[in-house]
Order: sequence, then C-alpha cells, then structure tokens
Amino acid sequence: MLEKKIETPENFWHSCPQRAWMEFLIQVMSLSRFSIVVFDIVTICLVSIVILFGLICIAASFYYLHRIHNQGFVHLNFFSGPWIIRIAFILFVIWWSLGEIIRLTLLRHALHLNLWSEIVCKCYIVWNMGFVEPCLFLTIVFLLRAPLQRLEIGIMSIKWNMITFGYIILYCLPPLIVQVFVVFVGPQLEENNGLGKKLPHYFTSTISSSSRERENDDITICTYPLLSTALLGLFAMILTSYLSWLGSRILKLVINKGLRKRVYTLLFPVLCFLPLRVLFLGLSVLSRPEHFMFEAFVFLAFLALVHCFGLCMWTLVYRPIVDCLALVNLQDSEARTRRSNDDSVEEDSFAESVRSTPYRDFN
Repeated sequence: MLEKKIETPENFWHSCPQRAWMEFLIQVMSLSRFSIVVFDIVTICLVSIVILFGLICIAASFYYLHRIHNQGFVHLNFFSGPWIIRIAFILFVIWWSLGEIIRLTLLRHALHLNLWSEIVCKCYIVWNMGFVEPCLFLTIVFLLRAPLQRLEIGIMSIKWNMITFGYIILYCLPPLIVQVFVVFVGPQLEENNGLGKKLPHYFTSTISSSSRERENDDITICTYPLLSTALLGLFAMILTSYLSWLGSRILKLVINKGLRKRVYTLLFPVLCFLPLRVLFLGLSVLSRPEHFMFEAFVFLAFLALVHCFGLCMWTLVYRPIVDCLALVNLQDSEARTRRSNDDSVEEDSFAESVRSTPYRDFN
C-alpha cells in the first residue's frame, strides 16, 4: 500500500505534461475549427460586398452610355471608349468572387458537396489561379495602356474592345494549360514515378481531410499546391515588372495632381497586393490545413486580392463614370440655362417690338 501511495503521485506528476499537452491540442483543434467558420463567414460577407459593388458599376456604366447617346454628348465617347473591357473586368471579378465562395469548407459542407470536394478544389485552383486571376491583371494592363494609344487605332470602337478581349483570353491560355497539367496530371505522374525521390505532397495536393471525433463528420479543406503558387508568382513577377515600366510612362504624361493620385492608387494595389498573395499562399504550406495558421494565411491571401480588385474597380470603373456623369450633368444644366436665356431674350425682344409698334385705331 505504501508503494502504491508513493507511486501514484509520481505517475500523476509524470502524466501532467502529457495531459496538459493533450488539452492544448484539443484547444488548438477547436480553435482551428472555429476559425474555419469565422473566416468563411467573413469571406462570404466580403464577396457579397464586392459582387454588389461590381453590379453597381455595371449599372452605372450602362446608365452613362444611355445618357451620352440619348443627349448627344458625342465628344464624351472617349471616356467611355473601353467600356466593354471595363465590364469584362467586373465580370471577371464576380467570377473570381464566386470561385472563392465555392472553395469554402462551410459552404461545401452545407451543400453536401463533400463527395465532390476533390473535383471542386481542383477546378477552383485551375480556374481561379490559372485563368481568372491572370485575366483580371491583364485586363488592368490593357486598361492602363488604352490612354497611351493613338486615337487612330480606334480605342473608342467596339472592334478594338473585342480584339482586346480576345488578346486577354489568348494570353491567359498558357497559364491555364500549365495549371491543368500541375493539378490533374502532376499527382498521377508522382504516383507512377518509381525512379528518384518523390516531391512532397504539398507540391501538387489540392485537398486535405481532417476527421472529427464523431463518425461521418469529416472536414475537407481546399489547399494550394506549391507548384501552382510558384507559377502564379512567376506571372506576378513578369506582370509587376511590366506595370512598373508602364506606370512610369503614364506618370510622365500626367500633369494633373488628381490624375497622378489615381494612377498611384491603381498601381499600388497591383504592385503590392499580388506579391503579398503569392507570399501568403506560399507560407500556407508550412502549416497543416486543419491548423489556425493555414486558415490565417489563406484568408490574408484572399484579403489582399479583395483590396486590390476593390481599389481597381473604384479607380478604373466607378470614379471615371462618376466624373463623366458630373460633366454630363454640368453640360446639361448649361444647355438648359442657355435655352432658358434664349427663350427670355426672345420674349423680351417680342415684348419690345410690341411696345414699339404704334397703336392703330381701325375703327
């Protein structure tokens, strides 16, 4: 009995670190699952705001086109020249936003898409990182290049808009093909490769499962393959280099301080937030997908592009339309004032002519 009394405290104190460690792990796991829900809800709210703002920009674009065509302000067509490319940019943003919603664990679990999670995650990586994001940034490049081109090229015509849209799609096909190869073909080549050393799974993995204590209650999380992130980083490096050169050319031509501020507002998010997204996605492979740090890095990468696209929509679409509508309203009010002045002058001249006419008695 004495040995048991002496042994029991020793076993108790030896088991305390293990017990504390297990409690810490349970708290971390519950925190990570809670963070998944919180980050997913915040993502849905931000995506809803972005989509709503995009729809407002599209409605404002069509309203502006309707005003200038109906009221005959043909000289303002230059400001609405690349309107198809602007609307295409907003549609790409909405498409990207819907893709960010589809990847969410909370939504896929609510829609009972767990059986299709692998297909959904692979399609998300291919379409968003391989096609939509390159299309968005190339659209920004073409919209920045438009004011530098000569009017003889026809940047106000529908033909120029359609040709530019075709170039954007054409230039985004190589990243799409490479991402398809990395996501769909890369894991199969890795499994069938019997020679040499295999790459770590996070180079090509697009999905991770985390099982809970209860049965039939698994969490499936979309992950970002490191090869896909590296390809996006290569694209970001080329794009930021070209945008830096293009921005320097634009700033040399801009004299107005307000326009210079808008150019800086447009260049800053692209040159800063796109590399930040690549950095955060690259850091996400350092943590397990069910851990809090993974969710934090993925959310920060999403937040970087939300800020980038929001500022670009504000600078490239919304502010020019608001300024042009203010100019249209000013010219409309001036035209109304001119017409009212002309009418008053005609009335005054008519009254003066009546007073100057001698009265004749016809009786």
